[in-house]
Amino acid sequence: MVENSGAAIAAAVAAGFGVELDVQLSRDGEAMVFHDYELDRLTVGRGAVAARTAEELQATDFNGGAGAMPRLGQALALIGGRSALLIEVKSPDRRVARLCAAVARAVDGYEGPYGVMSFNPQVGAWFARHAPQVLRGLVVTENGRRNFKGRVERALALWRSRADFLAYDVRDLPSRFAAAARRDGLPVYTWTVRTADDRARAAAHADQIIFEAVPE
Repeated sequence: MVENSGAAIAAAVAAGFGVELDVQLSRDGEAMVFHDYELDRLTVGRGAVAARTAEELQATDFNGGAGAMPRLGQALALIGGRSALLIEVKSPDRRVARLCAAVARAVDGYEGPYGVMSFNPQVGAWFARHAPQVLRGLVVTENGRRNFKGRVERALALWRSRADFLAYDVRDLPSRFAAAARRDGLPVYTWTVRTADDRARAAAHADQIIFEAVPE
């Protein structure tokens, strides 16, 4: 499995697909394109991404000889505005400012359709305050949170993030929360669509899909 490598990004663009990138912060404040918080599963390295500098991370190869992780600016250069782009900003706590600022620096002047999204509503709040022209999304899963507390948390997260769209776990569809958002005019994207059944569910309850490979 190759996650967000330069080769995978280039292949998606060449095929005419939109691109979804996961971005997190290096130790020295660079926005790096990588999915996991730890290096162990996808690369020959070990330990936390946040513990390495950008230079160290770029010297760490993906498994299978698929190259090394790009900086966000390098990924943007590969895409070159030719595909729609969603940037998932991955920050597990309230300290989002350094990463959001790094993303904002990278996309400044980028010519092409893009938006940022995150599970963390603080990310949307940061962009609403500091870069309100950037399209903002809230990533949502209801897994383990279908109770009253979860419903309140989702409503507060949506309010806090000032989201322009939702990116919803396909396993949670149909969802009352997602349906209410659509009625209020918010587009709902859904992840991760892998099968024909997922695609049918998405067609009934969402506006667009996010997928890892071409669905069956």
